[in-house]
Amino acid sequence: MHKFLLIAFVILIGLNSCKKYQTGQVIGAQNRKPFFEPIPYGMKFIKQGSFNIGPSDQEVDDGNTLSKTVSVPSFWMDDTEITNNEYRQFVYWVRDSIARQLLSESMPEFMITEGRKGNILENPHLNWMEPIAWKNPDFQTILEEMYIPETERFISRKEIDTRKLRFEYYWIDYRQAAKRANSYNYETQSYSGSVVDAAGNTNPVQNRSAFVMRESTPVYPDTLVWIRDFTFSYNEPLTEKYFSHVAYDEYPVVGVTWAQAKAFCLWRTKQLNSYQDMIKMPTVMDYRLPTEVEWEYAARGGHNSTLYPWGNYYSRDQEGNFVANFKPMRGNYVSDSKSSVTTMKVANFNVNSYGLYDMAGNVAEWTSSAYDESGYELISDFSPDFQYNARPDDQPALKRKVIRGGSWKDIAYYIQVSTRSYEYQDTAKSYIGFRCVRSTFKPDYWE
Repeated sequence: MHKFLLIAFVILIGLNSCKKYQTGQVIGAQNRKPFFEPIPYGMKFIKQGSFNIGPSDQEVDDGNTLSKTVSVPSFWMDDTEITNNEYRQFVYWVRDSIARQLLSESMPEFMITEGRKGNILENPHLNWMEPIAWKNPDFQTILEEMYIPETERFISRKEIDTRKLRFEYYWIDYRQAAKRANSYNYETQSYSGSVVDAAGNTNPVQNRSAFVMRESTPVYPDTLVWIRDFTFSYNEPLTEKYFSHVAYDEYPVVGVTWAQAKAFCLWRTKQLNSYQDMIKMPTVMDYRLPTEVEWEYAARGGHNSTLYPWGNYYSRDQEGNFVANFKPMRGNYVSDSKSSVTTMKVANFNVNSYGLYDMAGNVAEWTSSAYDESGYELISDFSPDFQYNARPDDQPALKRKVIRGGSWKDIAYYIQVSTRSYEYQDTAKSYIGFRCVRSTFKPDYWE
């Protein structure tokens, strides 16, 4: 009897649910879970607004940074630059994924599947719950190819060959897809024309897969930048210890190219969205590098006509102390008790009005924007950006990416919020790092 009543109750609910659709009214897709966007860890909310990008009336117009009024949607931004320890998590993940792939070929426990169809494994993926016993002789035999060859070892020290740590990833080139949208023939279900892939190869567009770009990027920072950038300077200690030693964990990562910074953002997105899938929650917006306009908008902290992120026209506070890590007095790096000869721990100085640290000095920061002298004339006034996906065989001028904020080695002019500079996307420097941003679903998050 109870079983019959339960079945009848379930049927009644189903009928009532169907009646909603049978009314003929547009009521939307049902059973959609509500979504709440939590505050991303380590990020600050930058509310939408408009401002005048470029120099103010009091600044010298160098002909390279014309002033323009633009509007910027809301977004999240890391409150500090990415540190050595945060970037090391990325390096370790790549190292471990390569090791697990090698181990899975000999040890099935390192590969799990979500089903089997005949003798074919369906959706196989690496098992991250199985620990890697690096000192196990059997493991070491399998993982031998990950280590530096014996002929290259220093005092017979066995170490991971960081040259083999590469991150392979995919991304969708929406810009090329948008250009080809009008060339799609619905009768033949095919495109006309061609597309240039990430390696610079021109391929005919046959279907949507032509817009899926595959790239492989080395992830380990170039630690030799400390010597390469300053030929007549003794920086061997920083080359040996800056990225690897625990003492520098909270210092900004340097020696990463624009491509490596972009790869980090994609990996960070993959990690979080994998977790969201695991807990049956909607995915989030992608982590990415900020556009040049987003970076300047955030650096200004709501102040539209000031030279520096802290909201005034001076590089010192009322006590005469410098308020950022840069090169004061043309080379007296230690003229202030809080200053350092090179980089410093992140968040060592006060935040700007948006709660962001080190938007001036310490290290300059990569943006996603391509650099062009007339860039401000080209960009839109709504969510502006200037992008160019440079290929390996492109001219060097096409590989320029905007960097902002100035660094520990720069004079005060370069740490001003409106100053533009650039570096080549395949180049790493000892004074360039980065931070991530993420678009938000709620433009009025705090209202």
